[in-house]
Amino acid sequence: MNYIISLNCRIDARTAEEAKSKAVSEIKVREAAPLVAMPMAVYEQLKNIRCRQKEHFIVLLLNTQNEIIGREIVSVGTINCSIVHPREVYQPALMAGCSHIILSHNHPSGGLLPSVEDQQVTKRLQSSGKLLGVEMIDHVIVSQDGYYSFREHNLL
Repeated sequence: MNYIISLNCRIDARTAEEAKSKAVSEIKVREAAPLVAMPMAVYEQLKNIRCRQKEHFIVLLLNTQNEIIGREIVSVGTINCSIVHPREVYQPALMAGCSHIILSHNHPSGGLLPSVEDQQVTKRLQSSGKLLGVEMIDHVIVSQDGYYSFREHNLL
């Protein structure tokens, strides 16, 4: 037996199939946000900064399903560094009500290995996120040649 449940609406139909068809046509489905469970997906999302001549530090704001709900440029630096402070990273995340973030920045030189400073900043930002209740799930370095994931290399 087929049941059709309709809340707060009336569907005039002669048959169950016609009613089902009309009910389905009434459903509004939101477009799915990009899912970023894998570092390659982050790499794809950041096409616009891979070839930049200055370092761009980006935070991707995620909901509980790891869908991107926002993206903020935290800092634009020089050819080999950018200044990043936890306040600027987590403020947009808190304002958006995020449960997770992914950090990313480009290396204009093309190299992918994280510098000592990259590792130190990542640890500091991870600790800050724990205090605030916003989990940092990865830090992805991007360049023209590919990406480097802190999570994939067990640095988080």
